[in-house]
Amino acid sequence: MKILNLNTGTIFRSLGIIGVILFIFLPGYTKLQELKDRNRYLQEKISEVKSENSLLENEIARIQQDPVYQEEIIRERLGVVRKGEILYKIEPQEE
Repeated sequence: MKILNLNTGTIFRSLGIIGVILFIFLPGYTKLQELKDRNRYLQEKISEVKSENSLLENEIARIQQDPVYQEEIIRERLGVVRKGEILYKIEPQEE
């Protein structure tokens, strides 16, 4: 069996090469991981926005097609009443 004969110079040279490789590639690898995390976060946000957009599109379609719903929204949000109706506002009592 052959015994590996390593002298100190070979060890330091090897460690130096490994150090240089780490020095060159580690910042790039770290940046890559940061970009992957950012990409993952942005994909989640895109998914959330698409979901919200779908809900809003459904709401728009309902408003455009459903006259009863149109009236409900007009009454609630704008405070419009029909001719002859009287609007009563009940305010909570202050303690």
